[in-house]
Amino acid sequence: MQQRKSVLNILLWAVQILLAALFIMSGVMKLGYSIDKLAALYPWTGQVPAVYVRLLGIIDLAGGLGLLLPSLLRIKPILTVWAAIGIIILMVLATLFHISRGEASVTGFNMAVILLAGLVVWGRTRKYPVAPRAQCRQA
Repeated sequence: MQQRKSVLNILLWAVQILLAALFIMSGVMKLGYSIDKLAALYPWTGQVPAVYVRLLGIIDLAGGLGLLLPSLLRIKPILTVWAAIGIIILMVLATLFHISRGEASVTGFNMAVILLAGLVVWGRTRKYPVAPRAQCRQA
């Protein structure tokens, strides 16, 4: 049983790191690249106000950091779960946005992220929660 928990914990960390890297990279791109350069990669970014793209960059960056830092530092690790829930909401909204633009074919990526973030929520709340640092010292 302990080995199963260990494998699940490693899987959860791997998913958290993968999603965090994805969202941090996306946030840095949305904040640092010119809108023209972004529009060449993602056409929708050139068709919405630049302030929305930059705001999404901040949200992506916060989500990516939220997936890792609270659990890694063991400071309010429940915030990792809330970051994953926020990412699920963001990806549902992104899916609806793309469907409204007739781009349903690109929503598979959003669905995959929803599933991975859902795995983090489930795993970190039900199966292998990260204990806060204060609880670790007491044990």
